[in-house]
Amino acid sequence: MLKKLIALNVLCFFALVTSAQPGNSAAIMARKQVPVVCYHQIRDWRPKDSKTAKDYIIPIAAFKQHLKMLADSGYHTILPDQLYNYLKTGAALPSKPIMLTFDDTDLDQFEIARPEMKKYGFKGVFFIMTVSLGRPHYMTKEQVKQLSDEGNVIASHTWDHHRVDKYKHDANPKKDDWVVQIEKPTKKLEEITGKKINYFAYPFGVWKKPVLPELKKYGFKLVFQLADKRDADYPLLTVRRILDSGYWTTKTFSNSVKHSF
Repeated sequence: MLKKLIALNVLCFFALVTSAQPGNSAAIMARKQVPVVCYHQIRDWRPKDSKTAKDYIIPIAAFKQHLKMLADSGYHTILPDQLYNYLKTGAALPSKPIMLTFDDTDLDQFEIARPEMKKYGFKGVFFIMTVSLGRPHYMTKEQVKQLSDEGNVIASHTWDHHRVDKYKHDANPKKDDWVVQIEKPTKKLEEITGKKINYFAYPFGVWKKPVLPELKKYGFKLVFQLADKRDADYPLLTVRRILDSGYWTTKTFSNSVKHSF
């Protein structure tokens, strides 16, 4: 009986130690979330833009006002390595941390967002859809390299924006969705930047739990969704973001940053 009690105590001790490890899922979930903002197009609305599209298109003046508000309010932009270290180990972050992310390779992110961020010493994360590189209204390889060289982070966002939860493996690599959408685009970005690509964002922000173990195999340190709840077993692969909607006033944006995380 005594041996059983001792064995039980030992098991409980190791369970407690394991649960207290800084990198485990429970510890990560317990840490306060950091605001992460997502942008797509930064341009003035056009008559043909739908009501839904305007959520993803922030007018230029509004974007500038929102960044100024962040700077005036004392926010400091952080990059994914900092967020990863904080989530894994509790590493310190600057006061009022925020991450600015940009999806889909749009040229206005380079021509409008980049100089505006430079005004305030802000850095961002650019999730690149590689099929778009060099096409009209999208960034070139050289511009992506320049963003990286200037201290921003380049991250993967698939080849052509197909939903991850629809991917299937195939014996033919040319038909294997994971190769076409994840492996090849990520390698291409590594060739362009000369740096390891450690981060990924889901197209449309859409994910389902069955894809998470598969995605983990590709070695991404963090994967970003939109505003759904994080997965308690894979919090590093379901990091939340909010859209800075084209409909939002500066006050609405400020309140959303404060209260959405």
